[in-house]
Amino acid sequence: MATLDVRPRLIDALSVLRNRVDAARFPLPLRGAARARRNRAELLAQLDDYVIPRLRSPQAPLLAVIGGSTGAGKSTLVNSLVGRRVSEAGVLRPTTRTPVLVCHPDDLHWFAGPRVLPQLARVWVPEQDDGGEGEYAAGDGLGRGEYGVGVHGVGGPAAGGGRGVVGGQGARMAHGTGAERGPHGGHGGHREPDGGHGLEACQEGHGGAHGVVGARGVGAAGSEASEASEASEVYREREAEGAAEGYGCGSAVGGGAAGDGYGAYDGVGGGSGVGLGRGGGAGAVAPGAEAGMLTVRIETDPALPSGLALLDAPDIDSLVARNRELAAELICAADVWVLVTTAARYADAVPWHLLRTAKEYDVTLVTVLDRVPHQIATDISGRYAELLQRAGLGHVPRFTIPELPESAGGGSGLLPATAVAALRGWLERHAQDPVARAAAAERTAAGVIASLRSRLPALAGAAAAQHSAALRLAGRVEEAYERAAERVRQEVAAGEVLSGDARAHWRDHGLDGRSDELLDALTDGLTSLLTCAVDEADERAAEAWRRDPAAAEVSLTAAAGAAGAGGRLGVIVRRWRRCLEELAEEETREARAGQAGERAGSVEPEESAALLATALLGGRRARTAGENLADLLGAQTALRLCERGGRLLATYLERALDGERERRLAPLDQLTVPLDQQAELIAALSVLQKEKQEETEKEKRRVQRQAEERARAMEKEEVSG
Repeated sequence: MATLDVRPRLIDALSVLRNRVDAARFPLPLRGAARARRNRAELLAQLDDYVIPRLRSPQAPLLAVIGGSTGAGKSTLVNSLVGRRVSEAGVLRPTTRTPVLVCHPDDLHWFAGPRVLPQLARVWVPEQDDGGEGEYAAGDGLGRGEYGVGVHGVGGPAAGGGRGVVGGQGARMAHGTGAERGPHGGHGGHREPDGGHGLEACQEGHGGAHGVVGARGVGAAGSEASEASEASEVYREREAEGAAEGYGCGSAVGGGAAGDGYGAYDGVGGGSGVGLGRGGGAGAVAPGAEAGMLTVRIETDPALPSGLALLDAPDIDSLVARNRELAAELICAADVWVLVTTAARYADAVPWHLLRTAKEYDVTLVTVLDRVPHQIATDISGRYAELLQRAGLGHVPRFTIPELPESAGGGSGLLPATAVAALRGWLERHAQDPVARAAAAERTAAGVIASLRSRLPALAGAAAAQHSAALRLAGRVEEAYERAAERVRQEVAAGEVLSGDARAHWRDHGLDGRSDELLDALTDGLTSLLTCAVDEADERAAEAWRRDPAAAEVSLTAAAGAAGAGGRLGVIVRRWRRCLEELAEEETREARAGQAGERAGSVEPEESAALLATALLGGRRARTAGENLADLLGAQTALRLCERGGRLLATYLERALDGERERRLAPLDQLTVPLDQQAELIAALSVLQKEKQEETEKEKRRVQRQAEERARAMEKEEVSG
């Protein structure tokens, strides 16, 4: 028997690959980037929603997702396969907004937790009846049940008709009598821990008329919408605690008059949904109850065979983008894809895109040609079979459902059992036959894993293009600022700073001019030189980015604050000046102590700093500055001071330009394009392929051993016979 080998090494390799895919980013608007983002999201959905959960739980029920175009009759088909209405169908399109999963009650624990479709919150509506007697007697307010069966209350004002939420695998909702406890309800019940997910079902309170039934278990007549929102918020906090501490809390908003059993409620994980009531008319949905995660509504029905679950997905061609995306995610989580189309739309592009994808991934696929008029059934079925054959899908099981009165009027009725008997039989055989069931699941999982051989290199190629483009854009900025740094060095050496006011103050300095005014002028001149160099570098880099399509959505100056460059550069130059003055003061003090110069004993540190700054920034225009400094401090001291001052100037010039360059590169850094994401994707794929190859060889050896054992057994029987 073909089985899914769940060796931890293969799952670990898949988990590492999944994390590498999750870390990949494609922010630059390159050609193919949008496709890479879609492929990344699709791959993550398949790994999270199906492949890894299936490998970890090979014995889980077979999940068949019913997908198709708008109005194809998916919900009617699901209802007919189950034998009662579990998914709402109608004339308005799109009808199926919230996906509906139907399974046998014994299989509920497989889907109540986040094993598959972890991004969807679970909402479970208990099995309905018409009487409201017996266990759920009117006025009692007492409800009980397993696997998340909620608290049911019917009848009297004290009971309030509360609804329950999914408790998770093995969980039991609290037992309590609303009539005894009034608005709080549910008090005094017991809780039993979850079987495998670390959650406990909460004690659900019962509300009065228009009351809030929530995480706090308190409801009051005439509750406002804000109270509903608050209850929902408290629930989310409790739910977050439950994930860590082993308990959870559900919330609900009870609408309508006392005794009504219809209201909006939040499921585990914060999602919202609407439950059908037992004891009265429909109540209003309180504002705020719709907020939360996307949900999947879970129904159970004993008529469905154990080992099989059906999922009614939203329309794959829905006008609502999120519905289309959700439909694609759900289909990727299926063991069996059941694609439904109609006699009028079987040649449309959308279903054929799904069929080609199914072929590419080698998934277990079933097609249903629905609403086929009797008069042309043979002709239409033959044409559809021919199209499948041309597409290489001639082996795919194909079922035809005739156009019937029950499928008219928006598909609100149930089809006769005979109309869906063939499809139901095929699904039941694959769900109940261990060999067929394992083969279907193994084929889909293996097909997705095999598809990684072509999908991961394409993703890695897109990652390499992103990295290359990011380096190219960064290189343009680096090149521009390297030229700016060279310009600053050349102009400082040429004495360009000693011009204008600085030149005038230098001339006056020999005529008893003030040293501080000369230092101020040189500081302003150096700031202006740096600002001009930065502006030129920005213009050069921006021009290069404008010619590069990769920079279409990246602003060079958005994060840089180019308008404040002059102010930042001024701060750095003033810091350099203070350091220069401290350096000059230190050397002057030592010169005074040693009486090195002719006037060392009377020279002021500020004068030494002014002469040093002029010597460093004046170039050939200030040859006498160094001579004057030597006269004041001595030749050796002046030489040492100029060397130290030159290193200090170079450090601060580099610091100023590097800071502005890093600001210009900040938009690229914020894009988080990992440098090694291409190599990590390829490496993860290589490890996975190695592990998969070992699994395949192990499976071959196992099958060979079984064949040899059967052959020996047959030989023994022949000999004994």
